[in-house]
Amino acid sequence: MRKMVSDFYRKSEWGYYTFKVFYDIYILSLRLVPDEVVIKNSFKRHMGYPLDLKNPQTLNEKLNWLKLYDRKELYTTIADKYAVRHYVTQKIGDKYLIPLFFETKNAKDLTPDNLPDNNFIIKTNHDSSGGLIVRDSSEVDWKKTQEKFSRLLKEDHYIVTREWQYKNIPRRIIVEQLLTTKEDKIPNDYKFLFLNGKLAFIIVDIDRFEANRTRNLYDSKWNLLPFEWKRPKGPHIEKPKNFKKMKKLAKKLARDFVCLRVDMYNIDGNIYIGELTLHHSSGLSKFVQEEYDFKLGKLLNIENLQLSRK
Repeated sequence: MRKMVSDFYRKSEWGYYTFKVFYDIYILSLRLVPDEVVIKNSFKRHMGYPLDLKNPQTLNEKLNWLKLYDRKELYTTIADKYAVRHYVTQKIGDKYLIPLFFETKNAKDLTPDNLPDNNFIIKTNHDSSGGLIVRDSSEVDWKKTQEKFSRLLKEDHYIVTREWQYKNIPRRIIVEQLLTTKEDKIPNDYKFLFLNGKLAFIIVDIDRFEANRTRNLYDSKWNLLPFEWKRPKGPHIEKPKNFKKMKKLAKKLARDFVCLRVDMYNIDGNIYIGELTLHHSSGLSKFVQEEYDFKLGKLLNIENLQLSRK
């Protein structure tokens, strides 16, 4: 119910104006609640068991521990969908960036004169929303689009999730090329999850903008893994021909992080970096086979970070 109301508020103009007063009061009150309390309450609500911050064992527990205690200025840079482009360029070069068409801090700048005719995606740089896919600019209601992104610029992702890296991002709107396959479909999303600099496994999201979205998990040698993380398995995906190169690039980007998810697209051998994510699903995504939350938790060593806090 909570998610349904939230989606109705964020994605519907009528819902926004209906719930705005209540939502503003909710956010105002939420700002008064300490990070630890919000994180613990959210964890219990999503995961069904209490979060143990003193002795975290599962992968999701450790991700939430990191949300609360592992905070660096660099994290703000990589969470910023605009600033991260410079970081990626420094580490592996700009040839792996998704082409950027436009950026602005003013939603009123979203007009046909400033944008391509077709095949682009509009999104904000400071949250985790999927954005607005535009196949044909002439079919877009630009007034409503401006109103939508004006509202999104005011959203505070940090207050809701307490993922600190989103707190100080200078907000803006970016417009990128919409990547598509030869069949004009949205490509698979390859998410390389690194724990302590080592590739733990790869998440492949299939048909990610469709209602029947599925997800496969593969190990570092592209063997299908026997568990599911939130979404059901889909059809087997062939290993990309330049898989070794994808792994090499992802490892370079993840080198300076305790935990990092590197998202990539691979279209006809061309590799593009989607985003860099510190806490997969904010550490609130259930494993269908719960024992793997504990098994994978053992792969993430936060002992040195815990000792530094004492």
